[in-house]
Amino acid sequence: MSVDTRLEEPDVDGLGEVDETAFARLTEPHRRELHVHCYRMLGSFEDAEDTVQETFLRAWRRRETFEGRSTFRAWLYRIATNASLDLLDKRRPEPATGGEVRWLQPYPDRLLDELPAGDADEPEAVAVARETIELAYLVALQHLAPRPRAVLVLRDVLGWPAKEVADLLGDSVNSVNSALQRARAGLREHLPAERQDWTGSEPDAATRELLRRFTVATEATDVDALATMLRDDVRSSMPPTPGVRVGRDAVVADWVSDGFAEITGLRGVPTSVNRQPAIAFYLWQEDERAHLPLTLDVLRISRGEITEVVIFDADQFPRLGLPARLPADGAE
Repeated sequence: MSVDTRLEEPDVDGLGEVDETAFARLTEPHRRELHVHCYRMLGSFEDAEDTVQETFLRAWRRRETFEGRSTFRAWLYRIATNASLDLLDKRRPEPATGGEVRWLQPYPDRLLDELPAGDADEPEAVAVARETIELAYLVALQHLAPRPRAVLVLRDVLGWPAKEVADLLGDSVNSVNSALQRARAGLREHLPAERQDWTGSEPDAATRELLRRFTVATEATDVDALATMLRDDVRSSMPPTPGVRVGRDAVVADWVSDGFAEITGLRGVPTSVNRQPAIAFYLWQEDERAHLPLTLDVLRISRGEITEVVIFDADQFPRLGLPARLPADGAE
């Protein structure tokens, strides 16, 4: 569901006098885009929720400082960025290393669809473009130090001028431009080389067939069939479990060692997160007479092959809007 982007700017002279209910009416339309911004900075859906709440609390306490020199939206983004940096300083003072992000969580497409609709060149639309919300991009961002990460997101994702970013961070324009160049280089180092070939949330017929085959092979725990769909240099991870497996043989061996081939009673439900195709898998539990959540497999596909599988635990199902259980086949 899209919402109207024509959000009214508050009356600068009266903002300090508004009550909490009126202030909430001004801030609430920006909640989802601020949540995505914080999520991009932090890589965690839960941390983003906490940070948006902190953002609104700080905005309410500092409402008299809004003087109209920027838009109300930009003022909120400033607060959200600083709140994100403060959280990173407290919880994760060091960026991710080794290609893994153990705190990574998926973002459901159904919530991304709540963002303001607009022209493709408008900041709101650019901010949720597929290339800046996919998991590979999130992982690469988490490998940047917090301040360069903020510079890159504000400049390259939101399109802020260097002067505004410098003002927000209390730095010089030259320092911001230098940080941006370093951040871009760091991002390229961690991004997949074939991003332009990545298949997004509206797969073509060939991709849909690949997803169908992947689902069928997984339900049958057919390791050999799954192996034929993986690219030679496929990557697999299971946040928050440590480690990234790289290469078809390593990935398949890891699945086998985890006992995947011995599982029976799997069912897959197609979905999408981070503008990527995903399959929610459920496992039959005899005592419940139902299939219960097991894992969410998020796929990256390039040129007809699976190039990455990120597997999340069943605790992610509720926020993704997935069923809590699936009845037995043929049951009402």
